Amino acid sequence: MNSRYKAAGVARYGLLIALAMVLSYVEAMIPLPLLVPGMKLGLANLVTIVGLYTVSVPGTAAVALLRIVLVGLTFGNSFSMLYGLAGGLLSLAVMVVLKKTGWFSQVGVSVAGGIGHNIGQLCVAVWVTKQPGVLVYLPALLAAGTAAGAVIGVVGGMVAERVGSITQQFR
Repeated sequence: MNSRYKAAGVARYGLLIALAMVLSYVEAMIPLPLLVPGMKLGLANLVTIVGLYTVSVPGTAAVALLRIVLVGLTFGNSFSMLYGLAGGLLSLAVMVVLKKTGWFSQVGVSVAGGIGHNIGQLCVAVWVTKQPGVLVYLPALLAAGTAAGAVIGVVGGMVAERVGSITQQFR
């Protein structure tokens, strides 16, 4: 592997982490008057879906973990990091498995990731609050995860296609 390609790889991971952090910050600035407390659009998951289709799974996992930890340390707290880790790791695991089957499009993989993210966070909410009543939010979270996942999947597919064509120039 030549040094130009290695440098491009390092730069790509740095850009993915920076973009994910910026999208997390922008998302925190957008007020959403929704029924479920803490519900977000999942903009940073755009970076995860792009990563799944342009870099390795371990690289995408590293980017996702670094984003969650750095955003938690910079803009959040230990609880936001715990919720982020639960949602992010379950989402990533679901997306990796579904992508490997080859049965789902990028949109389908992203929708499943959005749903997985919400389920992971809801499980943490039940564990932290010791109140299974928070599961009442599940239908709204499934709908939101589906809608956000579809939009992120469409946009992520377009971005991944362009990033993939740029990557070919460095090989």
